[in-house]
Amino acid sequence: MTRRLRRNPVPYLLAVAMAANIGSAATITGNPQNILIGSFSQIPYAMFAAHLAPVAGIGLVLTVLLVAWMHPAEFRRAERLDARPAPPHLHGPLAAKTVLVVLLMMVAFFSGQPPAKVAPVGGGFLLLTRVVPSHRIYGEIDWPLLLMFAGLFVVVAGFEKALLTPELIVEIGAIGLDRMPVLAAVTTALSNLVSNVPAVLVFKPFIPHLADPMLGWLRLAMASTLAGNLTILGSVANLIVVERSRGVAEIGFWEYSRAGIPVGLVTMAIGVWMLR
Repeated sequence: MTRRLRRNPVPYLLAVAMAANIGSAATITGNPQNILIGSFSQIPYAMFAAHLAPVAGIGLVLTVLLVAWMHPAEFRRAERLDARPAPPHLHGPLAAKTVLVVLLMMVAFFSGQPPAKVAPVGGGFLLLTRVVPSHRIYGEIDWPLLLMFAGLFVVVAGFEKALLTPELIVEIGAIGLDRMPVLAAVTTALSNLVSNVPAVLVFKPFIPHLADPMLGWLRLAMASTLAGNLTILGSVANLIVVERSRGVAEIGFWEYSRAGIPVGLVTMAIGVWMLR
């Protein structure tokens, strides 16, 4: 990652993980749980962004301020972070093609085309290249991470089939998921038990029966995403940052949570207020 770091990299890594989570709330394609919610709810891409992009923007500003406030000695020093990454090797035509494909995909998303169709087409065009050998691309795939995801989906599917009987669904619906604080609290707890993507699958039987299903899906997208900042287990982005930072910094569960809990609770409170 870097050759030499003269300052403590932990606050910067925490900020990266938390910003990745919060920023991903802005659009349907920002994270896996939003993609699922977009598929289940059929909310238009532009409408989703109009409701949640402001939440993400305010959350990012608060995250920067809170992380800097919790590490004052690190961010108030005149000395710059001395990071020396390896010089990049830029393929000009490939970079230009990538930018063009991404722009066309964004136009398609906002014009109402289904993300599930646009994304594979865009990805297919990006894979059509003779500049980078295909084995190098596939070598960058994090297969253990995909295996963990598959295992989580199996566990959630088993939970749904074995425990979510019609009677239990009625009882859970009676706790008041229409109320934003209740939905946010339940989502936060569940997201940090099984991660936020499987948590969304658990909520799938309940949201369509709320008084305003569209608002319910938007609230679920906000709560499941922002809840991912509370602990390392809350989001796959956290696991990726912590794993990739080994050798540069060691971020333990409680070290992450000391920053993640206040950031998660404050941004969640803002999201609850904005989607009330």
